[in-house]
Amino acid sequence: MGWVDGFLQPEKCPKLEQLLGLAGVDSEKTMTALLARTGRHRQRYAVDNHRLVAGCIPYRLKENVDDLTVNMENRLEVLMISTPNRDDLVFPKGGWEDDENVFEAARREALEEAGVRGILNEKELGVWVFRSKSKENSCSTEGYCRGYMFALEVTEELESWPEQSSHERIWLSVEEAFRLCRYDWMRRALEEFLRASPGGRKHRMMEDAATPIPEVTVRPEFIEAQCFNESDKRLVTVS
Repeated sequence: MGWVDGFLQPEKCPKLEQLLGLAGVDSEKTMTALLARTGRHRQRYAVDNHRLVAGCIPYRLKENVDDLTVNMENRLEVLMISTPNRDDLVFPKGGWEDDENVFEAARREALEEAGVRGILNEKELGVWVFRSKSKENSCSTEGYCRGYMFALEVTEELESWPEQSSHERIWLSVEEAFRLCRYDWMRRALEEFLRASPGGRKHRMMEDAATPIPEVTVRPEFIEAQCFNESDKRLVTVS
């Protein structure tokens, strides 16, 4: 038994694999999906009680682009996911757990929610503080999250993935992503992604924004940050 991309991989069972094969089922993908992580018992928290979250912007370059003078923004496509009963979209993200580093957490969330693997740029796009969806309309100080976002160059798309029943995935142009993105802080992350790409610049949708973005953007040094585990609230060192 061992963890790979955030999922517990069982020892091989030839009999089970044979039965799944006869049924036309990919045994490796099925067993991985069944053992996807759930719950928050391993969730990391910062000392200010912010829930620590990791996510990424999965991307690819359009193929068969004849005109190489086309700017990078027009060649980029980003992958977003849907959630039940919503018309808008988000990038993969979720809780950073106490047995993984922030990069492993971001890769795990991409696989779990969007079914993609790839090359993660370990230079973070930024760190954003935001309210969880369950506390968005609350006046209390509870429900704050601190999200670390990265860029992920997609190299593999799985046909099935653990949260496929909850999240559909769709490739979009940058323009479409800005328009359909649910959260302003994720738009900020997309803006930073564009700025960091070759020939990067500020997107006009951010330049034309009539109102300021309400979320607070912070850039703390997280390698030696202190956080604690939800189960006993003990302080642990993030690594």
